Amino acid sequence: MSSTKDFSLSFRETTLYFGINSTERISRSIKGFRRALIVTGKTSAKKSGALDDILKILNENDIEYTIYDSVTSNPTVDKIEEITEKGKIFDTDLIIAIGGGSVIDSAKFASVILSIGGNPVDYIKRKIKPVSHTFLVAINLTHGTGTEVDRYAVATISETKEKLGSSIAYPNISVDNPRYMVSLSPQQTLFTSIDAFYHALESSIVESSNPYVQDLSEKSAYYIKTYIQVAMKNPSDIEARYWLLYASMLAGISIDLAGTSIIHGMEHGLSGVNPSLEHGAGLAIIGPLFLPLLYKAFPENSWKVMKVLDPSLRPTPEDAEKAGKILDEFQKSIGFNYALKDYGFDKEWLKDAVEAGWRIFEPRIPKDKFILTKEQVYNMLLSRL
Repeated sequence: MSSTKDFSLSFRETTLYFGINSTERISRSIKGFRRALIVTGKTSAKKSGALDDILKILNENDIEYTIYDSVTSNPTVDKIEEITEKGKIFDTDLIIAIGGGSVIDSAKFASVILSIGGNPVDYIKRKIKPVSHTFLVAINLTHGTGTEVDRYAVATISETKEKLGSSIAYPNISVDNPRYMVSLSPQQTLFTSIDAFYHALESSIVESSNPYVQDLSEKSAYYIKTYIQVAMKNPSDIEARYWLLYASMLAGISIDLAGTSIIHGMEHGLSGVNPSLEHGAGLAIIGPLFLPLLYKAFPENSWKVMKVLDPSLRPTPEDAEKAGKILDEFQKSIGFNYALKDYGFDKEWLKDAVEAGWRIFEPRIPKDKFILTKEQVYNMLLSRL
């Protein structure tokens, strides 16, 4: 049996096609649609080869298309409104997102607005329920996001610097094709894999976790640890890309079922005020600070994933500080050596980030286990400047 076998699965409302020959399988699913809005970033869809593959399929099915190619990292509400307006003008009945988390998340919002109306903030603030959406195909280009199999989308409200997640929509069809990952740069490979690792870790820790989530997350962490350095050294290694992508998908299911922790909450504050901070980098910078608190509060849950990095760890509160050090050392061993100052943060900007992230962070604090104030969080983050 090939170690990179193609397969499909159904999760919630999504049918996922996974493998090196997975893209052409969407052809049957989009028959009968008339006009497709393709949503991409500036270069990745073309560079990966995914855009050419999709255009071929659309042409074979006589589906007209238009392309929006201006999605950026940490997308704003304004960008989503541009996508939505283009879809309205084109009278689209099909959206195809080709990209990573920012692209697919933006397309999720647009698909709901085109179906129901309103604006992105209406859904972010839960003023309107996302009860339907335009048919959405997600062609995933990173092994970090997990958004191709979960219901979440994240966007930043520029005026308030709030970067907020919303339970918005599942793609109808998703494609995880490891061929598209070989064009990721070493830095993108590193940051996206770290993002997936934190999805696995945090979903395993939180109180809403369960044995199924923890099994998925443990397996995800194992594949990330095993294959991240292989992919960093040889970007064209399809087997490494396959299993990193598989790990990311598992972790995406985990966060859909259990959610994330205070680590994701505060990272959204940081990258909300400073969009140049890549999400995975932000998680890696602050994660080892907060893990000891979480490990002490939930030692059994935390140990499920962290033992993958170091089998000598024990599922006891006494090993909480050790767990933080192991996480930090693992990140350094795979080439992560960044600090907040590398992204331009100073003390004042950091204070703004804590303020912006607090309304996401504070509700995620397990207050029966520990209490954190804004001042304490700010002082913790100072050590990462």
